[in-house]
Amino acid sequence: MLDTIWDELNGSFTEVPPAIATIRLIAALVLGGIVGFEREVRKKPAGLRTHMLVSMAACLFIIVSQQLSSMSFGTQSELQVDPLRLIEAVTAGVAFLAAGIIFTSGGEVKNTTTGASMWLSGAIGLACGSGQMPLAAIATLLVVIVMVLLRVVERWMGTH
Repeated sequence: MLDTIWDELNGSFTEVPPAIATIRLIAALVLGGIVGFEREVRKKPAGLRTHMLVSMAACLFIIVSQQLSSMSFGTQSELQVDPLRLIEAVTAGVAFLAAGIIFTSGGEVKNTTTGASMWLSGAIGLACGSGQMPLAAIATLLVVIVMVLLRVVERWMGTH
């Protein structure tokens, strides 16, 4: 029983049972929230809620695509499931949102890190949705280390 659940959590089945989908969605919310929390603390325009929603939406798109790929839409030769197209669509949508956050003020570009973190939250959600939660957790940890540690280094060097 536990082996079956573990296999499903790791994306080995095409159909995603509701309990597994729920776990993946929650993982996307939590991991996206961790990235968003750092932006929230820094009082950036896209913070905790935005990052959580971006991550969960990306996760949901993957889960829905897995469900759709298991449905009958004709013969096997007529069925075209291309996960790369889905990833492209999600990243394009997130990039659109992230671009809206970035602006120029007084000749200086602002909020590029927040835009990049939103894009990363989308990738974290895609990883969770495809059952790659350990990979998503590692990416979350690394991005938080980069965002926090580099800020400390910048302050120490007096560049920020």
